[in-house]
Amino acid sequence: MNNKDFISDLARKSGFTTRVTQQLVDALVSEISSQLEDGTPVAIANFGIFDVKKKLERIFVNPATGQRLMSPPKLTVNFRPSQTLKDDVEKGGLS
Repeated sequence: MNNKDFISDLARKSGFTTRVTQQLVDALVSEISSQLEDGTPVAIANFGIFDVKKKLERIFVNPATGQRLMSPPKLTVNFRPSQTLKDDVEKGGLS
């Protein structure tokens, strides 16, 4: 499902216009991004938790030269689905 289909389905189910629905989705994504930038986890009931994890630096080997290199530490976004979401997906029988 692409963004246009998602917004259309959501607008149909909510009763809002597609323009208003797109604005609501944009505001939601913007707020989640803002909270994650501040390092605050975002929990959405019956969906899951978005949080920021720090990946430690690690040593890797360049296969072409055999040279050992160090990758710097970095921050990544992590999502942990709720048990309700896990159960719903399992019952849905995704192929």
